[in-house]
Amino acid sequence: MAIQLSVLDQSPILQGSSPQEALQQTIELAKRVDQLGYKRFWMSEHHSAQSLAGSAPELLTGIIAQATERIKVGTGGVLLPHYSTYKVAEIFRTLEGLYPGRIDLGVGRAPGGMPGVNYALNKGKYPDVHSFPKQAADLLSYLEGGSPEGYQVYATPLGPTVPPVWILGSSGSSAGLAGELGANYTFAQFINPDGGPAAIQQYYDHFIPSEHQKEPTASAAVFTVVGETEEEAEYLASSLDVSLLMADQGQIRNHFMSPEEAQQYKFSYFEAERVKYNRNRMIVGDVESVKQQLEQMATDFQIDEIIANVIVYPFEKRLDSYEKLAKAFQLNEK
Repeated sequence: MAIQLSVLDQSPILQGSSPQEALQQTIELAKRVDQLGYKRFWMSEHHSAQSLAGSAPELLTGIIAQATERIKVGTGGVLLPHYSTYKVAEIFRTLEGLYPGRIDLGVGRAPGGMPGVNYALNKGKYPDVHSFPKQAADLLSYLEGGSPEGYQVYATPLGPTVPPVWILGSSGSSAGLAGELGANYTFAQFINPDGGPAAIQQYYDHFIPSEHQKEPTASAAVFTVVGETEEEAEYLASSLDVSLLMADQGQIRNHFMSPEEAQQYKFSYFEAERVKYNRNRMIVGDVESVKQQLEQMATDFQIDEIIANVIVYPFEKRLDSYEKLAKAFQLNEK
């Protein structure tokens, strides 16, 4: 089974760089992976995060689509409970009108930041995440020209093509919803290392064909670290190890540290166990090892597309990782 590779980019702010540089690196990375033959380039939504610059993926989607030629561009994803479903539909119908056939609309229901983010985005109220299934159904209807909320309004501009909707999640509930709506589904292995194959099987079991989606389509996103050797890969991954640990502990990070800095960190026994657990969210090794691990993951998950999320220091090593993967999987480089 041939595996398709895609990219999830969170605009990480690396040690010694600025948020502005992180955003420029996102554009540079998108241009390069477009040339290398990757299928998709998705951007995440994070709020009040000092180590991630990507807070407005819907805005970046238009900028990246303009800067690239053939790669599909989209969100991984829009956190729907924070927003007007109608407005989201209009944004993505506009993007689809500008770049027909190249736009993906990935949506999720996670809060996307610290607790205060929920209130800041919702006029001092906590968003009703339980309404997410209805919001997702309404979104699909608006995109397809319907008026699901009964207001007799339509998401414009209307056009002959509709951006595909991907339900993003890390549990079986989101997988079942994606299937029932006849949407696509992506499992966030880089967030939750447990239950991916079962969630995707639940998606397949619940899939009902829809107007624009006749067959189930699933993928999974995973942190990926590629080195020249196994030793270098471990070295590069050490900064992600410490960053994920700090996030688990609720520590504020204003950058992703260099491996040199990460190597100085002394783990307690319980921290070392947590790092070991977090490695299940990552695929680490030299290029041949990573290729084999990704192929095994695709088999275990019953998917043919994996979305690689590479956060390593420095930026040049990030580019190099995607170049190595493209060569190993014989992507169609221009």
